[in-house]
Amino acid sequence: MPTTPPPVLVVMGVSGTGKSTVAGLLAGHLGWPLEEGDDLHPEANVAKMEQGIPLTDDDRWPWLDTIGAWIDEQGRRGEPGIITCSALKRAYRDRLRRPNVVFVHLAGTRDTITRRMAARSGHFMPLSLLDSQLATLEVPGPDEQVITVNLGGTPQEEVAVVLSALPALTR
Repeated sequence: MPTTPPPVLVVMGVSGTGKSTVAGLLAGHLGWPLEEGDDLHPEANVAKMEQGIPLTDDDRWPWLDTIGAWIDEQGRRGEPGIITCSALKRAYRDRLRRPNVVFVHLAGTRDTITRRMAARSGHFMPLSLLDSQLATLEVPGPDEQVITVNLGGTPQEEVAVVLSALPALTR
């Protein structure tokens, strides 16, 4: 009888929501492997974003397939995992959706996200692309396996929201 592989959390949201921070804290708390989805972007995607050029769907499909392959590899290994990915559109999430995938949507106001983006340094995604990301975002629906975290607390408080909701979604 086939069994569902261990859970993989896809920590999602627009740039600046704290995906890397929350994912890192979750990985440390749970002891699960972590992959930074931004590190899986092809060089051409990174170059476009550095120039302030929004990615198209055609730019994103190969990247999403690479993320999907990482999720599948975790399943083959029988290991849980955490990966960051903007996953802005439902079509993107559909590309990543597996029975064991739980999306963790970090959701906040434009002002909150702008403050967070302005405070960070060394990231290839410029503040100028936030509006295009917010325009692209399709908020996950009630039929998607998702934990929504409203930004505004500390990263530790945001992680606590995920940890309290996770058992109900990973039975």
